[in-house]
This record gives sequence, structure tokens and C-alpha cells, in this order.
Amino acid sequence: MNGTGHDACRPSRDATAAGSDGEGGPHLTPTQIKVLRGVHSGLLNKQIAFDLGIAEATVKVHMTALMRKLNVRNRTQAAVVAQSLTMQIS
Repeated sequence: MNGTGHDACRPSRDATAAGSDGEGGPHLTPTQIKVLRGVHSGLLNKQIAFDLGIAEATVKVHMTALMRKLNVRNRTQAAVVAQSLTMQIS
């Protein structure tokens, strides 16, 4: 961190480069996109799991992969990145 505290919730500048598919965004699986939609909507892992018909533990696995691909540290940052990727996940 740079000490200013202003970047605490921002992903790094190359957040979309991790796992990029060559189109400027991260390459996400269809299930990861569905999980990201749920996070963007403010749903809990348990709610996302119910909606997708999968186990909550599976949602957690997808969240870990998503956060790595998006180069973020928490689900709030993931939701912020999801907002910027709205055209790709809609």
C-alpha cells in the first residue's frame, strides 16, 4: 500500500491483465460469471449457491479463482471490478 489509504479498495492497474483473453478483460468460466453476477448483486455465498444449485463450498472455490483472476483481495473489490465489466457479464 502507498500509505495514503486511497487505494485500499482499488484493484491494481493491471487487474484485467490477469487471466486475460486478449480482449482486455479476464477470461472467466460461465459459472464464474454467474458467481460474479451474484456478488455484484450483493448476494451472500449461500444465496448464490442456492440460485445456481451448487454447494456453498463450490461458490467459495469459484470466488477464490475469481479474486485471483481479477487481482483483487476481497468480494467488495470483486464487485467494483464487476461493475466495470458489466458489458461483458450481462
